[in-house]
Amino acid sequence: MSTISKLNIDSLRNILQASLQLSPGINLLHGENGSGKTTVLESIQLLASGQSFRTSKLDSLINDDRTTAVVFAEVASDHKIGLSRTRRQGHQLHLDGEKQRNWDNVARQLPVQVLDTSSFLLLEGGPKMRRRFLDWGVFHVEPLFVENWRKTRKCLANRNLLLKQSTTDRDQLRAWDSELCLAAKAVDCARALYFERFVPIFNRVYESLAKSEVGPLSLTYSRGWDAEKELSDVLLENRHTDIKYGATQNGPHRADVIVKSGIRLAMETLSRGQQKILVSTLKIAQGMLLTEALERHCIYLVDDLPAELDRRNREKVLKELIALKGQLFVTCVEREALQIPCQVRPEMAVFHVERGTITA
Repeated sequence: MSTISKLNIDSLRNILQASLQLSPGINLLHGENGSGKTTVLESIQLLASGQSFRTSKLDSLINDDRTTAVVFAEVASDHKIGLSRTRRQGHQLHLDGEKQRNWDNVARQLPVQVLDTSSFLLLEGGPKMRRRFLDWGVFHVEPLFVENWRKTRKCLANRNLLLKQSTTDRDQLRAWDSELCLAAKAVDCARALYFERFVPIFNRVYESLAKSEVGPLSLTYSRGWDAEKELSDVLLENRHTDIKYGATQNGPHRADVIVKSGIRLAMETLSRGQQKILVSTLKIAQGMLLTEALERHCIYLVDDLPAELDRRNREKVLKELIALKGQLFVTCVEREALQIPCQVRPEMAVFHVERGTITA
């Protein structure tokens, strides 16, 4: 089960030291802006993925007066996960006392989804954001996906290096094309199968949560090259263009999930509030698919849900999240801003955060 029972934070932003005994249901953090609520959520994502939803400069997470930040968690499945980060030596990640070379094993133990103001980028941002969303799901349900995904990145890096040379080695280029096509086919197949399973679940959630607010909607998976052609043919046809730009123009690195409201892109027609409901629907559906496929639950980090959603829609989104029966971390300024219906209220822990100090 993907549930954090205990979370320790040391020297992360303004939280010098905190030890939280967590609920497997809702964990509500309230307090003034800048108090450290979001830092708690940030620490969980940092532990689960090595990333922050607030910044790409991870050294800035370390408290200004300290040299090392540490996050440690005990998981209900009897696993212990620890991460330390220093400004000079980078990070060290451990799972049950064993040092980890990457985040694969930890990410499977802590499948984390984030809902915050930056979630709008899923619609407003470029294809990279939607690929990342899609690949998160594929990673969790298809064990071989990450290996093939890494192969495509290696092939693309070497192919692009050849393309940038003043005289392109055509024999080497053909060799990397062959490797790329094999890996790309596996990546595309895994993505397409996942997307095929995802869409009906999304439609079901969308019907109950967002359709009355947003209207007709469609999702389409675009694999990153002409759907009617083999990638090998596309690479050959576009070789001169690739050489001109020094980069591969077609392939799995160009894949996208196209979200349309009617005949136009959703981001062009929907209000900010409607976009937030839609993004919530996408992420809730992904959590449902994870549970159906693996009998595990997502951990949801929900930062400032009241922002840009009226009370009725806040309650609808929160009710859907609670129905997933996973662990929720929710922040708000005023505790009263989130009203949880008594009939669906799970076990809940409430924390007040003030100037980096957390009290239950």
